[in-house]
Amino acid sequence: MSKLLKIGFLGGGKMAQAMAKGFISAGLTKGDNMVASFHPSDQPNIEAFKSFGAKTFVENLPVVKQSEVVFISVKPSTVPSVLGNVQPASDGKLFISIAMGVTLAELEKSLSTKARVVRVMPNIPALARSGASVYVRGKGATTEDCTLTQALFEAIGTCEEVPENLIDPITALSGSGPAYVFVLIEALADGAVRMGLPRDLAYRLASQTVLGSGKLVRESGRHPGQLKDDVTSPAGSTAAGLAFLEQNAFRHAVAGAVEAATLRCREVSGNK
Repeated sequence: MSKLLKIGFLGGGKMAQAMAKGFISAGLTKGDNMVASFHPSDQPNIEAFKSFGAKTFVENLPVVKQSEVVFISVKPSTVPSVLGNVQPASDGKLFISIAMGVTLAELEKSLSTKARVVRVMPNIPALARSGASVYVRGKGATTEDCTLTQALFEAIGTCEEVPENLIDPITALSGSGPAYVFVLIEALADGAVRMGLPRDLAYRLASQTVLGSGKLVRESGRHPGQLKDDVTSPAGSTAAGLAFLEQNAFRHAVAGAVEAATLRCREVSGNK
């Protein structure tokens, strides 16, 4: 990008802060090029944005007026009222929504017909600049808008384009998936503690094991099953552990969790 972006945030919670930090670190903007709006009582998040050098407001309209790219990062239930408030200033602006469950049609209906909209599903590891994000382009979004969206979210992890009908299963996988992985890390550590490891060491080793395993799958390009076989010696300890997992329906339980979460997403969004 040839110039620093003027970026606004409608809502400045933890995910918005993670994005802001990532964009600054990647050189896409500076703190004083950012503005954000908050509820007046949201002092901790207001102070967090001020620490980046950003301007803060307790009204939404100034954020849109002063920005080229506007992130919709308020709670999903408040999106219609917030966008209705800023609609008069939305002509020609790019809006990027991270509001879960709010469809492109709903977003576009609440803004000017000349606004461009991109819907993004990020996830919580964005806080560590290791997020897995996907985006869906709206009717008016240009190729340049999509390139910009990808560059912004690659500053906090990975990002790729998908059709909107995949958002619910993606939410169940990468949106909810960190919770499943946190339970796995906790369970690995619990087992290690039972076998004599100090808990702090068990958490460090378990989390690094999960991190490294995921990185190996991505970077090697090999099937996870092949990598699993590489670790599993005949009649060895790994084989014994895997047999226990299979006997206790580990694979079925994890796949079932993604299915259950997808169905819940569809129920909430009305997509059957």
